[in-house]
Amino acid sequence: MASRISPLAGSKPGVVLVTGGAGYIGSHAVKALRQAGFEAVIYDNLSAGHRQAALGAPLIQGDIGDVAAVRRALRETGASAVMHFAAWLSVPDSVRDPVGYYRNNVTGTLGTLEAMAAEGVKTFVFSSTCAVYGEPIETPLRETHPTAPINAYGQTKLAIEQALPHIEAAHGIRSIRLRYFNAAGADPDGELGEDHLPEIHIIPRTIESIVGGAPLKLFGEDYPTPDGTCLRDYIHVTDLADAHVRALARLQDGGPSASYNLGTGRPSSVKAVIAAVEKATGRRAVVEKAPRRPGDPAALFAAAERAHADLGWAPQRSLETIVADAWRWHAAHPHGFGDRH
Repeated sequence: MASRISPLAGSKPGVVLVTGGAGYIGSHAVKALRQAGFEAVIYDNLSAGHRQAALGAPLIQGDIGDVAAVRRALRETGASAVMHFAAWLSVPDSVRDPVGYYRNNVTGTLGTLEAMAAEGVKTFVFSSTCAVYGEPIETPLRETHPTAPINAYGQTKLAIEQALPHIEAAHGIRSIRLRYFNAAGADPDGELGEDHLPEIHIIPRTIESIVGGAPLKLFGEDYPTPDGTCLRDYIHVTDLADAHVRALARLQDGGPSASYNLGTGRPSSVKAVIAAVEKATGRRAVVEKAPRRPGDPAALFAAAERAHADLGWAPQRSLETIVADAWRWHAAHPHGFGDRH
């Protein structure tokens, strides 16, 4: 039986339009919203999402940049809030195709915000990223750290963050921007998991290499870190989903617009992640050394005290749990959701 969470104190359950809600993080957030008593309606073009990931939630197929379609979805569902996940998310792809990233992540998101303004929807939870910070001046990263992205992905997210105060002044749309670090793992109930095509994240890529897929590319071993590989803050996708529900509740309870880091504050190196996957599976990963990727900082990990204080949120799951849940999902779903394989 699926686990349940209690509705959050003070929250006012209602209809939430979840853009990108059939994708990896979005689908976990939809599940968390429904468990907390909200009605979640997914709005997704299914370019990266999966119908099966809706788990019975209503799904409207459409593009975020289609202002008329988003307006219609907001109006017909009676949504009082938008939780926005619909974005392209690959750092190396953003370096190769910055125009595409600006078109999708900036123009598309502005289309959604335009629709919200037209329909009088004034609550917006924005899926942002630690990539807005760029190369760290100091770690762990706090929300007060300068924002200086070194790739187009981070810059497109920052562009929306910078637009939101102006949009709030003009249209009264309050927002919480959640800057999270490396989403990982899978639904502990086994209903949802990570299924990208192509897969770009290290844990599922390591698992793929173990079960006969392409070798895992190890991008650089000469970073100024203890073992020469990048340090990242891996956070369980279910912990992320919980934070989004708490952010929504804070806005509904009259809380101000704000930005929050979501992370554990405990970074793991690429080599440590590979070792954790090998331990969980009892198998050896097939690793192929490769040069550094452009746009990859050496270390990114969070200080999340602000989220703890204001949202009452703290991550509950360790790297070992993240890897175990990811492996359980993959073992039960070797072809993912099965709709694009």
